[in-house]
Amino acid sequence: MSLSLKTSPLWEQLADQSIQKMVPSLSDARRILEAPASETLPLLNAAYQVRHHFHGNKVKIHVLQNAKSGACSEDCGFCSQSSKYETPAEKYPMMSVENLVEGARKAKSAGAWKYCMVTATRGPSNRDLDVICESARQIKAEGGLTLCASLGILTPEKAKRLSEAGIDRFNHNLETSRRLYSQIVSTHTYEDRIQTARFAKEAGMEICSGGIIGLGEEIDDILELCYNLKEIGAASIPVNFLDPRPGTPLADRPRVEPFFALRVLCLFRFVHPDADVRAAGGREATFRSLQPLVLFPANSIFTNGYLTTPGQGESADHQMIRDMGMEPQVVAFE
Repeated sequence: MSLSLKTSPLWEQLADQSIQKMVPSLSDARRILEAPASETLPLLNAAYQVRHHFHGNKVKIHVLQNAKSGACSEDCGFCSQSSKYETPAEKYPMMSVENLVEGARKAKSAGAWKYCMVTATRGPSNRDLDVICESARQIKAEGGLTLCASLGILTPEKAKRLSEAGIDRFNHNLETSRRLYSQIVSTHTYEDRIQTARFAKEAGMEICSGGIIGLGEEIDDILELCYNLKEIGAASIPVNFLDPRPGTPLADRPRVEPFFALRVLCLFRFVHPDADVRAAGGREATFRSLQPLVLFPANSIFTNGYLTTPGQGESADHQMIRDMGMEPQVVAFE
């Protein structure tokens, strides 16, 4: 298989339009995903032009802290933390404020830009919310990190508490399209997720929302997800690639092909030119030796793992970023 290095006029045109924040047409977006393997490198080059225009050569590094693991009441078919399935995922109750604050300090030392506290739950109990809010206040008092929380479904009142405590972003992934969602999750709806994103935004938090590629979706599902994220105003978009977990209904699904996964990242960059597009869960397992290429369309990554699966580690991530001629984005600590 020979790979073209010449960027086609269409990809150049899409790059120019995205730099002007013009949303690609659905037909052009489809052509990105349906492009042959030989067009992947030219696509990456065009996507990099957009990424560089809005984000330069900096790479934002994010650290996840699994604040409460396992025994979740929801039946998300991709998740090893669901109580509906027998999986090897670790189970433990809500961490203490002290542990979460210490996790933030470690994230700082790893050069993290953002620290995200995550719980496996349908939505936060009042007690869990107390812990997250107090942790946020103490972390903010020390300074130097953007804070994100991923706690499931919110009410307007709970969203307001989080925002007032210092949570900057709330993560609630749409995961996939409306059509496919009901085949992956039955314990809550797609509209529940959109409503939670709306509550978080109305409370003053930025929206972090993305999805998972590899759930059995068709191209139309990926396109719908990508454009729905535009509609809810997602400022931060984690693009995950299914790393099948033993014991879950999707345990036997094949991983996404790396060239197709790269074109997916290019799609998200063109549609969301100035957003933080993140190569998220499944990065190492999906891209393998092509992993550094994700930094052409994506301007952020997670380091130190993905809740229940390990990553390649912060030192390897920093080295990969530097080897690509890019710079890890480190916030000046107060």
